[in-house]
Amino acid sequence: MSHTLTNARIVLEQEVVHGSVRIESGRIAEISADPHPSLGSASGEDLAEDYLLPGLVELHTDQVEGHLQPRPKRFWDPIPAVIAHDAQMASSGMTTVLDALRIGSGPGENRLAGRARMLMDAVVHAAEAGLLRADHYVHLRCEVATPDVVEVFDDIGGHERVRLISLMDHTPGQRQYADVEAFRTYMVGKHSFTNEQFDVHVAALHGYSAQFSADNRRLMVERATDRGITIAAHDDATQAHIDESAAAGVRISEFPTTIEAARAARAAGQLVVMGAPNIIRGGSHSGNVAAADLLRLGLLDVLSSDYVPSSLLHAVFHLFHGGEVTLPQGVALVSANPARAGGFDDRGVIATGKRADLVRVHAYEGASAEQHPLGSVLPIVRGVWREGTRVA
Repeated sequence: MSHTLTNARIVLEQEVVHGSVRIESGRIAEISADPHPSLGSASGEDLAEDYLLPGLVELHTDQVEGHLQPRPKRFWDPIPAVIAHDAQMASSGMTTVLDALRIGSGPGENRLAGRARMLMDAVVHAAEAGLLRADHYVHLRCEVATPDVVEVFDDIGGHERVRLISLMDHTPGQRQYADVEAFRTYMVGKHSFTNEQFDVHVAALHGYSAQFSADNRRLMVERATDRGITIAAHDDATQAHIDESAAAGVRISEFPTTIEAARAARAAGQLVVMGAPNIIRGGSHSGNVAAADLLRLGLLDVLSSDYVPSSLLHAVFHLFHGGEVTLPQGVALVSANPARAGGFDDRGVIATGKRADLVRVHAYEGASAEQHPLGSVLPIVRGVWREGTRVA
């Protein structure tokens, strides 16, 4: 069964061509530079000169946790939560998603092991039952400065859908929250801490870090290496952090907080991931290095939607509209490069023989906002195909 998408501006790896793509058996069978080709007896769908991009590949979104717990202490049924999350991802252009599940319970928290198991089971069930639009895998965000992170990993980390782990240590005074006052603002704002409660909490976090961080980091690296799971480091800030990561076999540097760390990560052969919201907002909400600065220095490989699913496409067109990248370069940040980082060799580009994971995007011009008063190009997703089947 063949299907043809015609009259599209096709974003290839090196250029944009006006043409058509023929899909057969879930793969890209032919790319034509003629916008209205006669490709056998295949049916055609006119894309009206919209852009046709490879499906986006998301390595780090923790939005599924928000769908499970939409309000404090209020939980949703996990499978409907995963399905709702998936719909949001697909409608944002993502055809491959690594759902980032946090493991490791900090001081004052109820143990999160049951929640991680619940979400893991729901993702696996929904994916294997064919309920999801995008192709979902699992990224375990491992908070090493906690007493139970290794125990939880041993419970759920052996599943074949676990493709990535990240080593995190959010102890204030280093890495993401080197500025303790920025962490205070976050905790007081999000969790309604008083200043006295915050000080007690920080003291407890430092105690956990001293007791658990080093041993758990080593144990998590051993387990991931034994199982062939890709390892990422989270919020590295210094040369010493990168040296530690490189010695552990880390392949991905997630959200390095300084130029120094990003340079060292690149020198160590690690792919650098930054948040697309950082691009749109013009900087880090924690006061760390701006993703755009790393891009200009040639130190940015992958964008992640992080906490705003629509930000991936928005960031690509924002950078393209601003002359920071060509469109193929921008698209590679959200498709080819994350696919390579995640070990997905069959997708991420529009090329003959690759999976027909595709996104139709209309570029709407003229929208203005407080952050972009002169207007910005807004990408509007008009169609999503996963292995040639329309899913959104």
